[in-house]
Amino acid sequence: MSKLILIVEDSPTDRHIAESVCTGNGYEVLTTDEGEKALEIAAEKKPDLILLDVILPKQNGFQICRQLKKNPETEMIKVIMVTSKSQPSDKFWGMKQGADEYIPKPYEENELLDAIRKLI
Repeated sequence: MSKLILIVEDSPTDRHIAESVCTGNGYEVLTTDEGEKALEIAAEKKPDLILLDVILPKQNGFQICRQLKKNPETEMIKVIMVTSKSQPSDKFWGMKQGADEYIPKPYEENELLDAIRKLI
């Protein structure tokens, strides 16, 4: 059975790149461009992993990650923050919110795949 990855990314280009990397390597993929929708999908579909952008409309990825990890229904889902926020303080904050991995953009395909394979 293939693993399910939820991609939460508001940039159509970045979402397409991440989706191509994942589907091209045998993963099932769901996508959304909104954090609130990501919370709904996570609770309903229970993906194995979430690729979560930080800069999103309404709620940011840090807030979404914190909510995912505080909810008993979604706390076990692995989260990789994939973001243009690349300062050490951003990574520190992302990991403190419960992220399992933090990858700054732009990333190499192998970097993303290695992180995914490490977690699921």
